[in-house]
Amino acid sequence: MSDSPELSEPVTSPTTTIRALAEAIRGEVARAVVGQEETVEHLLIALLAQGHVLLEGPPGTAKTFLAQCFAASLGLDFGRIQFTPDLMPGDILGANLFNFQTSQFTLTRGPIFCDMLLADEINRTPPKTQAALLEAMQERRVTLDGTAHLLPPHFMVVATQNPIESQGVYPLPEAQLDRFLFKLLVAYPTLAEEIRIVTRFGSRSGPARPADLGVSAVCDEAALTAAAAAVRAITLAEPIADYVVRLIRATRESADLACGASPRAAVLLANAARARAALAARDYVLPDDIKALAPAVLRHRLLLSPAAEIEGKSVEALLADLIDRTEAPR
Repeated sequence: MSDSPELSEPVTSPTTTIRALAEAIRGEVARAVVGQEETVEHLLIALLAQGHVLLEGPPGTAKTFLAQCFAASLGLDFGRIQFTPDLMPGDILGANLFNFQTSQFTLTRGPIFCDMLLADEINRTPPKTQAALLEAMQERRVTLDGTAHLLPPHFMVVATQNPIESQGVYPLPEAQLDRFLFKLLVAYPTLAEEIRIVTRFGSRSGPARPADLGVSAVCDEAALTAAAAAVRAITLAEPIADYVVRLIRATRESADLACGASPRAAVLLANAARARAALAARDYVLPDDIKALAPAVLRHRLLLSPAAEIEGKSVEALLADLIDRTEAPR
């Protein structure tokens, strides 16, 4: 028997595991989606931070297809609701229906009972129906006839909407918007990307499906649970927390904004920053994490004052100015 000590396996940190998992997910999505790297990055951050995402962009920019491919790479139960003007809350949540054979009410679950819900064109349905998502997004449960039904622990809403200037849309209520971690602006592809899209899909007949393009699951529920736990353990130092709060409060103190961001926005920004740090294989948050994520976290929570609208100011420009003027810790 040798007296030399046994060699131990190298220890892999949780953040390194998260980065490897994220790289695998990016690779699967890239099999089918051309470009959209920044959007995929924010979807990954939202997934790890257990938040919801609103995608806004003109029709035909692959918002729905991107959400489908992202869900396919995760291997989670996927549900989709096409929002229309005549959609009712029961079409989303389900209902208790009377069974004449058993003389009892039976729960018929709606499409919201899934791991990842695609709320397609969410702003094409009236606010009453949009509000059916409020409890689910905040508390991950649905209440039907006074009984609460829990949703899966990784329940995530990815909603798409057309720009507000489009025909036949309803603005989302502030309470609804505040429950989305990110609002991501999906733009038209670049010239090179559009050429690749036409080359790849121009000869196909029928709709493209993730499985047909080789997108497969590279993750499971256990891996997601471990990753989310690791993200919650990321260090958010007190100076960083102070920076987050000062930035959020600056939106409420700006004369150009009629409505600033809520304390919920501060909490969500901090959680998202932890997830971004984990994707970079860091166990601590940097000020740059806050700066990078603040526009996506805040743009849908801010409302211009009438004077700022008359002057032609934009939320994006005001946000950039607030981020520049709020001193970050060194």
